[in-house]
Amino acid sequence: MLGKKKFYYNLKTQQVEEGRQSDWSALMGPYPTREAAERALETARGRTDSWDDADRTWRREER
Repeated sequence: MLGKKKFYYNLKTQQVEEGRQSDWSALMGPYPTREAAERALETARGRTDSWDDADRTWRREER
């Protein structure tokens, strides 16, 4: 990814940053586009919901 722009979502400011401008502890990313970074929380929420569903299914199958 050398030479390509990377975008990050800053959890503290709730803004997209081009390049890493803030401390890693406040960032999600990198993302390939500004639009993908803008959807960072939505993407994370969707993945978490999917993993939670998979965990519930796994627990039911373990009984």
